[in-house]
Amino acid sequence: MNAIFLFIVLIAFAVAAFFQINWDGPTEAPMDVLGQAMIKAAEGSVTLAIGLIGVMTLFLGLMKVAEAGGLLVIVARLMRPLMVRLFPDVPPDHPAMGAIIMNLSANVLGLGNAATPFGIRAMQELDKLNRHKGTATNAMVLFLAVNTSSVTLLPTGVIAIRAAAGSMDPAGIVPTTLFATICSTTVAILMAKLLQRYWPMGPETALTPDEASEPAQQPVEEPVEPAGAAYPLWVSLLVLGGVFALVPLTILHGRTIAPWIIPGLMVAFLSFGALRGVKIYEVFVEGARDGFQVAVRIIPYLVAILVAVGMFRASGALELLITPLSFLTAPLGLPAEALPMALLRPLSGSGAYGIMASIINDPNIGPDSYTGYLVSTIQGSTETTFYVLAVYFGAVQIKRLRHAIPAALAADLAGVVAAVVICLLLFG
Repeated sequence: MNAIFLFIVLIAFAVAAFFQINWDGPTEAPMDVLGQAMIKAAEGSVTLAIGLIGVMTLFLGLMKVAEAGGLLVIVARLMRPLMVRLFPDVPPDHPAMGAIIMNLSANVLGLGNAATPFGIRAMQELDKLNRHKGTATNAMVLFLAVNTSSVTLLPTGVIAIRAAAGSMDPAGIVPTTLFATICSTTVAILMAKLLQRYWPMGPETALTPDEASEPAQQPVEEPVEPAGAAYPLWVSLLVLGGVFALVPLTILHGRTIAPWIIPGLMVAFLSFGALRGVKIYEVFVEGARDGFQVAVRIIPYLVAILVAVGMFRASGALELLITPLSFLTAPLGLPAEALPMALLRPLSGSGAYGIMASIINDPNIGPDSYTGYLVSTIQGSTETTFYVLAVYFGAVQIKRLRHAIPAALAADLAGVVAAVVICLLLFG
């Protein structure tokens, strides 16, 4: 992100300087335009963050109630019968399987902060089964590819951003995100399975008893709790079928369902917590406090990326880059305004987040336009591939990634294509 941030600023300055040198009036000087854009972007990013505080506080409070009620464990028990078939190289009772299930369950519920510690623990446990130290196993690559495809049923963070931007239908991206994330996850699994035969593991290294029992190489903030006994396979398949059935339902009746989602979530999560014996008010306040801190914490990141993006746009550099590409992508449903989002999403989560925020807060575009729905769907249905690669593989010192990058990028591409298709169908 350091290189990306510096690159954007330097290119913007260089392009503005070129136009300034060749400027002869009567329009405003390019450097004046650049300076004003920087100040305006900095002010706008703080305004956006302040507007986000209330919405983020609400959603994280509700998710805390659901988590305290055991919803994460219920989802994990539903997923276990499917996971043991998806990861045949991992023993069903090994701690790695429990960590994988808890990580994916947290991702499904949009609990990003809880998902990362589980993901790191899963990689550390998978590495204990790895007889090719420094090389990613098939299970590691598959786990990472599924993570980068960002299997998400409830993109609460993006909904919060849309609400803060004044959207009349902030939860309208639920059906589009559901469709896109199912497509990207399916492609991630298929590509990981298909490509593994073309990247052999290499020479095997025998594990010593000390290596097999050594502690994790990097501390994880949250312990992996046992997921409990799995539900029968037919229950898992029934729930999975219900999730897939939601796709045509939300496509056909998405506009009717969307207004019910946010009020329904509040009633459902609070009722679930109350029935499970959770002190819903105290737990909600605890989660809401975290939401307030998260919203405040992102202000510096928003200022940095929105100022850089504002400079890139105001200098004319973005137009020089996007205009040629848009001739190819616009007829396919990917307009010039959304191109930076699609290109940056696998590289930088904060960068893509800033671009999405700047797009849906642009009065000429807005959150409820086709482009607004598209960039929101892309943000909610894909993950920052190279960040996940660095964190998860770095935790166990994996140097040979094998087919991890092709599988993950294929999932990213599938997510963008699926987002375009579904947004064209519903909002185009």
